Amino acid sequence: MDPNSICRKTKRLAGKQAELCQTQPEIVNEVAKGAKLGVRECQYQFRFRRWNCTSQNKYFGKVLQQDIRETAFVYAITAAGVTHAVTQACSMGELLQCGCEATRSRGPPPRLASVGPTEGVKWEWGGCGDDVEFGYEKSKQFMDARRRKGKSDIRTLIDLHNNEAGRLAVKNYMRTECKCHGLSGSCTLRTCWKKMPHFREVGDRLLERFNGASKVMGGNDGKTLIPVGQNIKPPDKQDLIYSAESPDFCLPNRKTGSLGTRGRMCNSTALDVSGCDLLCCGRGYWDETVVLEENCLCRFHWCCVVQCKKCLVRKELSLCH
Repeated sequence: MDPNSICRKTKRLAGKQAELCQTQPEIVNEVAKGAKLGVRECQYQFRFRRWNCTSQNKYFGKVLQQDIRETAFVYAITAAGVTHAVTQACSMGELLQCGCEATRSRGPPPRLASVGPTEGVKWEWGGCGDDVEFGYEKSKQFMDARRRKGKSDIRTLIDLHNNEAGRLAVKNYMRTECKCHGLSGSCTLRTCWKKMPHFREVGDRLLERFNGASKVMGGNDGKTLIPVGQNIKPPDKQDLIYSAESPDFCLPNRKTGSLGTRGRMCNSTALDVSGCDLLCCGRGYWDETVVLEENCLCRFHWCCVVQCKKCLVRKELSLCH
């Protein structure tokens, strides 16, 4: 997703989105960066799975046309990426429309065990807190643009739900950072600010939601989603949801967007999804010895260069049949 491709679709976007494309391209640029951040994190989180979030356009698009768990994760992590990137750009002073978070109306920061005793310590909000509300709103504006007025089909409801789950994985997990001020290392005044979670934490959290995703179906009114199965609690706003079972992604299939797992590297001793039994879909695997060139014997030279030698390393790889 790049800024130009987003703005080429402005005819299909609501008036506000089209206006931002024309008047605030710098925000659209951060939206594109956030989308790429989300896809990279998806590829990291799914690196050991049969579907590894490959970004080959034709196959990736086919996966996104299905209402499966994997699609739910992609929508969530992309919406989270946009929230994160836009918010970060605000804090770095790269956008004129936003900056550090306004803190005047906020109450005192919570006590933090990591900074020691706090009784008698004065505090104040300061530093440059992340304005996650601005990032959240811009993500909502762009990522939810597919929904048209009056449209309430099940696919739209599911996509919007998963977008929101992604944004909340950033917004609901802001952390408080503080710095002490005082003579001789004393902490007579503490300045605190809010920071976003690291994006890897966001990816880890959404992967947990992926593993526990809820299958849903549309209600008779066309406006509600109902969990499938008895005695299953309705998913909350942070849960991922889907309505169709995933293909097994074992063999190449253009219709489902599967590239298959032939030639994929697997772990011959693991029993989880990265293990050869699961990743190779029972077809077996072969071992191959490869020689790789890696940095080694690195030394730091003052100031400030790290110099490394190149070493040849022999590695045993297991590859799926």
